[in-house]
Amino acid sequence: MDLVEEIKKVEDLITASRKARTSALLIKQYETKKNQLIGSLISELNSPLLQSTQSYLLIKMLLEKYYPAMEDGISDVDFAKLAKAI
Repeated sequence: MDLVEEIKKVEDLITASRKARTSALLIKQYETKKNQLIGSLISELNSPLLQSTQSYLLIKMLLEKYYPAMEDGISDVDFAKLAKAI
């Protein structure tokens, strides 16, 4: 699962960049990359060869981990990011 490892690395870069107060542009680029990687992983898990209850549960877990629900639900901006990544 190279995509999972790459997502973790980008997530670590985002966290480190926020702590170091790196430029917002660089952080945004990392977030965009993370969204693209998550979209790719979801696409792979949803492919006809892998479609199963387990793959859908993994997709659910990914979404809950990287896109936690807010009190008001998922915002339109988050939906747009996810749709663009997919």
